[in-house]
Amino acid sequence: MNSNSSIKGRGSQKNTSNKFSAYSYETRNDFLEFCRLEGEVADKNKTQYIPIFPKTIVNKVTSPDVGMSYSMNMYQGCEHGCIYCYARNTHEFWGYSAGLDFERKILVKRNAPKLLEAKLKSKKWKACTIVLSGNTDCYQPAEQEFQLTRKCLKVFLKYRHPVGILTKNSLILRDLDILKELNEYGLIGVNISVTSLSEETRRILEPRTTTIKKRLEAIRILSDNGIPVNAMLAPIIPGINSHEILNLAKAVSDNGALSMAFTVVRLNGAIGEIFTDWIRKALPNSADKVLHQIQECHGGNLNDSRFGLRSKGEGKIATQIHDLVRLAKQTYFKNKNFPKLNTSLHESYKCGQLKLF
Repeated sequence: MNSNSSIKGRGSQKNTSNKFSAYSYETRNDFLEFCRLEGEVADKNKTQYIPIFPKTIVNKVTSPDVGMSYSMNMYQGCEHGCIYCYARNTHEFWGYSAGLDFERKILVKRNAPKLLEAKLKSKKWKACTIVLSGNTDCYQPAEQEFQLTRKCLKVFLKYRHPVGILTKNSLILRDLDILKELNEYGLIGVNISVTSLSEETRRILEPRTTTIKKRLEAIRILSDNGIPVNAMLAPIIPGINSHEILNLAKAVSDNGALSMAFTVVRLNGAIGEIFTDWIRKALPNSADKVLHQIQECHGGNLNDSRFGLRSKGEGKIATQIHDLVRLAKQTYFKNKNFPKLNTSLHESYKCGQLKLF
C-alpha cells in the first residue's frame, strides 16, 4: 500500500461541506498558487483545542445496534483521524466539517468530571454501565494534556459505579492504577479496537493512533492484571482488512482478550464522500474494488441506515465475513466469557456516609 495523501498525518484529505450550513469550503488552485509564489503555507495542519462547557455529559443510547445503554465523551472530534469513523458526522452539529475539522478542531469538555459527579449523585440515577468513548476516543492525544478521562475514572471509583472504556490508544495503561482499583469491585470492562495486524494498513486507516504492537501489549497487560478486555475488530472493511479476521482473533485472544466483536463498515452521511476521496488518493489501484464490495454489503449503497442491518451488512461478502467471525469465536474464544459489571455497590455510595443513617 502506498499513501499519496497530501496532508500528512491526517485521515481525511478535505473538509466536506456542512449539511447544516449555507456555506461551503473550497481550496482553490489559484489560492494555492498564490501561497506558493508568496512562500506561504496554505494549510498549517495544526490541531486546535477548543474549550466548551455543556450542561450534561451522560447520554442515553437509543440505537439497538450499539451494545451500550449510556455513554459519555470528554472530547468531541478526534485527532486519531480514522478515515471510517462514524462519529465524524456529529461534528456538523457544532458547525464544523466532518472531514479535517473533525481531526483538527477538538472540543474539550473541561467540566466533564463535575457533570459526571452530579449525575452519579442524582437521586433518580440507577447504576448502569456508562461507556467512555461512545462517540470519540477518550484516550486520544488531547487526554495527555487535559487528563479528563483519568479524572472521570476517579469519580467512578469514588461512587463505586461501573464504567466501560472503548479505545485504540495504549495511553490507557497510564491509568492502570485506577483500573486495578475499579476491577477489585468488578466495576471496569475495557474494549480495545484492533483493525489490522499490518502497520502499513494502520497508518493509512488510522494515522494518529498507537501502533498495533502497543495495542496488543495493552490487551496483555490489562489481562495480566485481571482486567476484562473485549477486542473490537471493527470495522471490517472488505478488500482492506477482511482477510485478517482469523489472524486478528488469534492475536487478541493470545494476548488475553476474553471476547471479540465486529462491525461491517458503513459510510454514513459525509463519511461516504470523505472515504471515497481518501481511498482514491491513498489506494488508487484498489479504490473501485473496495468501494464496490462495501456497496455489495449494503444493497448497492455505501451506507445502510436500517437498524439490525446497518452494522452487520447483507449479501455474499457480508455472509463470508460473518462466517469467518463465527469460526474465529469458536476457535479462539470457545471457553472465554466477558463478565457483567457490578451495579450493586453504587447506591450505598451515592450519598456518602449519609446513607448509613
